[in-house]
Amino acid sequence: MLNTTKANPAHFERQVASFLGDTPEWISEHWLSILIATGIAVGIVLLLHTLRSWGMRLCRNSEGGGANWYTILGRTVSRTGNFFIVMTAIRLVVNYAQTPALLDKTVTFLFTIAVAFQAAIWIREVIFGLIEHRTRGDNASESLASAVGIIRLLISIALFAVALVMVLSNVGVNVTGLVAGLGVGGIAIGLAAQGIFGDLIAALSILFDRPFRVGDNIKFDQTSGTVEGIGLKSTRVRSFDGEMHIISNRQLLDKELQNLTDRTRIRLPFKIGVAYETPPEKLERLPEIFRAIVEANGATAVRNGFTGFGASSIDYELIAEVHTGSWDVGHPTRDRILVGIVRKLAEEGISIPYPTQTTFTAAPDGRIIMPYPDVQPVMRVDKEDGER
Repeated sequence: MLNTTKANPAHFERQVASFLGDTPEWISEHWLSILIATGIAVGIVLLLHTLRSWGMRLCRNSEGGGANWYTILGRTVSRTGNFFIVMTAIRLVVNYAQTPALLDKTVTFLFTIAVAFQAAIWIREVIFGLIEHRTRGDNASESLASAVGIIRLLISIALFAVALVMVLSNVGVNVTGLVAGLGVGGIAIGLAAQGIFGDLIAALSILFDRPFRVGDNIKFDQTSGTVEGIGLKSTRVRSFDGEMHIISNRQLLDKELQNLTDRTRIRLPFKIGVAYETPPEKLERLPEIFRAIVEANGATAVRNGFTGFGASSIDYELIAEVHTGSWDVGHPTRDRILVGIVRKLAEEGISIPYPTQTTFTAAPDGRIIMPYPDVQPVMRVDKEDGER
């Protein structure tokens, strides 16, 4: 809604006529001030152009190195427009030349427009630079690139809408109704498309927080596999069995997620049982024996000791730690340690018993029936000589 003060065309025409009539007199009376102000304005324009050229050179010097803070600063400065440069120079010297009121109001109005939209451009470039800085080096899919493009479009619309509202507010337009309408419309759109916007925000969170990247091995809920694509709405995970799992971005971030690629070590547990008949002196040597086997295979024994008396054996626990996150190294190491343990125990004469159980039953009279046949001694008789 416009301000209640109505524009009077006749009054405006009188102001223009007065300005045109007073201009020659103003120039004749303040020509020296006008020349000095013009010179200062030209100097300011040249200085701002020099700063913009410096920003462009900074961008060129940073090419190939990705988006860093110098590149972001250079791009922001290089996006300074000529209209803003000229209006800034004029606004800084306009009071020195004692300009007429109508010209002063015109300069102020144009300077307000220049500042509002130039600030929107600078803020947009900083945000775009931060997005590029966070996505540097990522093998992002085309869908995620589209998501970034949509995010950039939304940021541009929001910034320029704010700039437009600021300009309208400074020229006397009542923007309260406009802001309220935009707010209600935004809420309605958000409620209608909350699922889409939720996944879009989740994609942005994945982009900035980087819980995983394309090519990482992850474990989510009951799914384990390799990330093949991060899209606008969902993420595609190829399981280790070959199936393709398509998971909503919002759901993916709502639960615990394990990034197996960022693992720095692998622990290999071994449960070993030795026979009760093993001599105590050999039992005392087991920790040293197992530690030597683990270290000989490039691992570290982080747990190496007895756990208790089992039903058929004396139980022992060994946990070997391999300083790598790749199972291509972990699996062969585990195999070598296992074979080394079996070989060494065989050399020491220490047996690994399997679970055994003996059942005893009783006859109706209470006599124990042995689980093996009661064999009586048999005497051999020689038929020829009758000797036994």
